[in-house]
Amino acid sequence: MSTVAFHTLGCKVNSYDTEAIWHLFREKGYTQVDFDDIADVYVINTCTVTHTGDKKSRQMIRRAIRKNTEATVVVTGCYAQVAPDEILEIPGVDLVIGTQGREQIIDYVERAQAEKNPFKVVASVRKQRHFEELDVPSFHDRTRASLKIQEGCNNFCTFCIIPYSRGFIRSRQPENVIKQAKKLVEAGYYEIVLTGIHTGGYGDDLDDYNLADLLVDLEREVPEVRRIRISSIEASELDDKMIDVLTRSKKVVRHLHIPLQSGSNRVLDRMNRKYTVEEFAERLQAVRRALPDLAVTSDVIVGFPGESVEDFEDTYHFIKDQHFADLHVFPYSQRNFTPAAKYKDQVPEREKEARVNRLIQLANSLQVQYSAKFIGQLLEVIPEERDETGQLVGYTDNYIKVQFDGGDELFGELCTIRLEAAGPELSQGSFVERLTFTEKEEPTSELPLAPFADAIELEMI
Repeated sequence: MSTVAFHTLGCKVNSYDTEAIWHLFREKGYTQVDFDDIADVYVINTCTVTHTGDKKSRQMIRRAIRKNTEATVVVTGCYAQVAPDEILEIPGVDLVIGTQGREQIIDYVERAQAEKNPFKVVASVRKQRHFEELDVPSFHDRTRASLKIQEGCNNFCTFCIIPYSRGFIRSRQPENVIKQAKKLVEAGYYEIVLTGIHTGGYGDDLDDYNLADLLVDLEREVPEVRRIRISSIEASELDDKMIDVLTRSKKVVRHLHIPLQSGSNRVLDRMNRKYTVEEFAERLQAVRRALPDLAVTSDVIVGFPGESVEDFEDTYHFIKDQHFADLHVFPYSQRNFTPAAKYKDQVPEREKEARVNRLIQLANSLQVQYSAKFIGQLLEVIPEERDETGQLVGYTDNYIKVQFDGGDELFGELCTIRLEAAGPELSQGSFVERLTFTEKEEPTSELPLAPFADAIELEMI
């Protein structure tokens, strides 16, 4: 029996795509093995959002080649899309396939094995107008289910290479989203994470239908789902209609990831982000009025070309004043094809590093402040893994990462815990009970859960 091994770099969309590719291999009788094992086929799903992503992708390609010189080595993903010839120059690579056409990957692998002549399958993503339907009915070694609802991005922020590697927005048809959601629930997943390259832009290419409409339809058509999480949404997409849907929902979790990128209007303008800090704050205030306990997490890019000390201080204080629950901090990385890569006023690496460290310290402080508000409350958690201490670890509906004692039978199950202590990376809880459900039935627990604790989670990308 043939074996295949995968390594995925980058975002949740890449993780979803890898799962979809694995199901194609499984249908052909392949067995999946660990990436560090000897395999007949290695698939490396690459990232190119930063130069570090490119570097790590090349490292993993070479690791696979060294592991088994007779294996078929396949490289796909964003780095493969934008630099296929560069990858083909690595001796031992057999096939480079971009971010489209992967439903035919088995045919391409068989061709590579027969011809013994490396080749690429990379079409222009700018011409793609249809969503690539790659079904994932279940996940290998996952306790939460991602559901990819769209592909591509139309924003063309000046720092971002993703529109060049993923193309314009293509939304998955609502009936196909609902169809897969039902499969995931039937497979035993309590939580669905709606994900995409620009998740909040879902429906921009559909007729009078957007993410708010999809959330309503999912809740009505898939009543068995327990929690739904939106991976990311722009502040401008939190209009009154979306806020009303979030307020009424019994499924969508009290957590939103809203990218900020900078707290300086001058830098936002140079990034082509199309909003001001004042507009961002107003939308944040509106959604928090509707959902007072909402956890808001965000992305910030530090050291964008021309970012002055004053610009950074504006960002620092804006983040502090807005009380984010957590923060993903990224140093700016020059990317080919992007306008910002050509800007002359690049920030020195040492200065970037100092600013990143300051924001990480602030993020840790804000994380503790948010989590501490829920100490003593009962929260729902789905355990995903064990940490080095042997405790179970999972996320609450409002994205507090919690560790607690419990048996293996709790993995992937919905549990009630009491939050005991707040930490910057990991909070401490105590197990109360495992929740059990019958079809279309509410929890059997008589314990009072925190508001909206039965919502479904959409995970950050």
